[in-house]
Amino acid sequence: MNILALDTSNETLAVAIQKDGKLAAEKMTNIKKDHSSRLMPAVVGLMEDAALEPEHLDKIIVGRGPGSYTGVRIGVTTAKAMAWALDIPIVPVSSLRALAYNGRYFDGYIWTFFNARRNAMFTALFQFENGKLVDVIGEQYAVLDDWFAALKDLPEKAILCISPHIDLFKETIELELKNRTLFASDANRFLRPGNLLMEGAEQQEVPVHFVKPHYLRMTEAEANLLKGKEQ
Repeated sequence: MNILALDTSNETLAVAIQKDGKLAAEKMTNIKKDHSSRLMPAVVGLMEDAALEPEHLDKIIVGRGPGSYTGVRIGVTTAKAMAWALDIPIVPVSSLRALAYNGRYFDGYIWTFFNARRNAMFTALFQFENGKLVDVIGEQYAVLDDWFAALKDLPEKAILCISPHIDLFKETIELELKNRTLFASDANRFLRPGNLLMEGAEQQEVPVHFVKPHYLRMTEAEANLLKGKEQ
């Protein structure tokens, strides 16, 4: 089976190609540039490297977020357009779950998060059981104090923190959780493109029109509109 997998939910741009059931090519960049101008050239380049034409694809896997509103929308819109044009299935996956595969050999909790600003994060907690990624605390938009309280209520177990935004919160994490938390190395803080293929294999295909960005919170415009209706 030939599969294209992509994620643009955060600063990391991740694209992978599976050819004949095996990972054939992948590209990951962590550059603060507009994904809209870089995504398709990355896809085209990897397709050429793998000697695949668009009509050879059997499926598309896309990271549905959470993350940047613009970033999530770019990836989801591109994947939907390609799946529709090629008449092939699409599989949306959680970007937080895909990131957690960086810690698949860790015996403990795996905490992934993306910065949501205003002292908050998009976050979730997982662990691997018999090789399967299992939710411990489901993905959510969380204020830091509430999230730390939830972690402290769990049984004592080491926590591996995986995030491209570790440095923004590292001092606070160390203060709140003391010695419970380990931090992923620099190279393992970013979503690896091949992870999308692993998570996609665990999820179901969805009709293309039902695939939506997973923001986890309202956009500012939506929040202002709701606030105006309540007044």
